[in-house]
Amino acid sequence: MALSATPQNAPGLFESHAPRPLADRLRPERLEDVVGQDHLIGPEAPIGRMLAADALVSHILWGPPGTGKTTIARLAAERTALHFEPVSAVFSGVAELRKIFDAARGRRAGGQGTLLFVDEIHRFNRAQQDAFLPVVEDGTVILVGATTENPSFELNPALLSRCQVLVLNRLDDAALEALLARSEALEKRPLGLTPEARNALKAMADGDGRYLLNMTEAIRAAGPGGEIDTAALAALVQRRAPLYDKGQESHYNLISALHKSLRGSDCDAGLYWLARMLTGGEDPHYIARRLTRFAVEDVGLADPNALTQAIAAWQAFERIGSPEGELALAQLVIYLATAPKSNAAYKALGAATQSARTTGSLAPPKHILNAPTRLMKDLGYGADYAYDHDAEDGFSGQNYFPDGMARQAFYSPVERGFERDIRKRLNYWERLRERRTQAGKPVPDDADG
Repeated sequence: MALSATPQNAPGLFESHAPRPLADRLRPERLEDVVGQDHLIGPEAPIGRMLAADALVSHILWGPPGTGKTTIARLAAERTALHFEPVSAVFSGVAELRKIFDAARGRRAGGQGTLLFVDEIHRFNRAQQDAFLPVVEDGTVILVGATTENPSFELNPALLSRCQVLVLNRLDDAALEALLARSEALEKRPLGLTPEARNALKAMADGDGRYLLNMTEAIRAAGPGGEIDTAALAALVQRRAPLYDKGQESHYNLISALHKSLRGSDCDAGLYWLARMLTGGEDPHYIARRLTRFAVEDVGLADPNALTQAIAAWQAFERIGSPEGELALAQLVIYLATAPKSNAAYKALGAATQSARTTGSLAPPKHILNAPTRLMKDLGYGADYAYDHDAEDGFSGQNYFPDGMARQAFYSPVERGFERDIRKRLNYWERLRERRTQAGKPVPDDADG
């Protein structure tokens, strides 16, 4: 199969006269001009080392929108003289992929490799992803997939095992400033923003270089006279909605950040992550459910009122609704963050569950079983049961574990909050239990309860 002498993306006869977005006009022509991703493309970075050795391998570029995934793939193909074949998982299917694979085999026979760039690769279903396995395995294509979603959740393990996962950073302030400077150099005039408005514009971009340049273009198209302050900027461009997908990784990342901030007793950070979730469109009922879980998992009996507060806040939101009811969630976040913490109940249940799984179907001791029939009484059900209320101190000290199973301690309260008092009670009962076990019968104790 003959190789075309015309570059695949060469412009048409009249294309140079067609309008092009600023982001496209500023697309880097050298890998060194890509901003914000030195940890991947630098001389000692993964892609930099691959290109230096002329040994590009299949990989997945995972990162937010507008961070350079397509540009990096295209420039890597040019650097290694590979044919660049871009496809989008949104518009492609297995039938189209087969044609691409056949063309790649033809190029390979002629001595040229193919870099297959698959944008939004996570949108291919599992069966479609399997189609890449043989051509990646035998080297028919170098696969470079781009995704904004966590590959661990969205891509087949078999495909992941054949590709490196390289993580792109959201563009920081310095990278966004570099893009603004390039746009001003291209237009040969400053954008005309006050320093405060310039910072606000970068904040609106939220790490997305393409979005920043699109807003820049909108500002120039509006052509306002004079210097633009933050108020005028807000009127010209719309603030970017925070990146938040309620069904994907950002959903789990933010609830994890909220949970761990509360566990770390940082109510200010907790309020910030609560606000991030609410402004991102998260269901407040989901947040209320997770905060209730936190009340029993991480506060527990160190403050028994935490669960009451959680249920009350949840009910308050259901009755008041949004946005007023969100204040109840904020109050709960503050309460939980500032409450004493204990996961003793959480750990106790885990230990008891593990013990229950390993001990099988041991029956309760007969002395604590009810005996509603004559047969059951004859079998010893309820015999020698000591009624705790009849004991002088309300504690019989009898064994309640199965016969043949040694007594175990699952619950170990912490020395914080209300659990400090619980620990004193448990220690007192343990002393009674030891003394009565030694004596062989219940006896009164003169220790304070």
